[in-house]
Amino acid sequence: MSWDIVLFNSKQKIELVTELDENQLEPSDFSGVLEKSFDQLKKDGNHREIIGTNFTIEFFADDEQSSNFMLSLFGENGLYELIELAKKHNWQIYDAGIEEMIDLENPEKNGFVNHKDYIQYIVNRK
Repeated sequence: MSWDIVLFNSKQKIELVTELDENQLEPSDFSGVLEKSFDQLKKDGNHREIIGTNFTIEFFADDEQSSNFMLSLFGENGLYELIELAKKHNWQIYDAGIEEMIDLENPEKNGFVNHKDYIQYIVNRK
């Protein structure tokens, strides 16, 4: 399964993208954080592909900071990894497939029922 995901860095909790207050957005180094957060990374020009356990994340690296960042995600496990990164960096996640913001504390509300099992897997592998 694949998703188009948009990461946001905002001072406000975004409920609906249509009601986003652009004055609340803050620049972030999404590319840099993503590249440093995963072990397996393929680079081809500015295209990046993160390869994880049963997932890949593709994006185009940007040297400039931005308040939002689009990427493509393949495999539900990658979403769980992004949720944990978002919590750590105070990002918010918009899932273009369901056209909703992901509830980072309760992603099962968005249909991602395996989240708790995957988090336990991450904790156990460390």
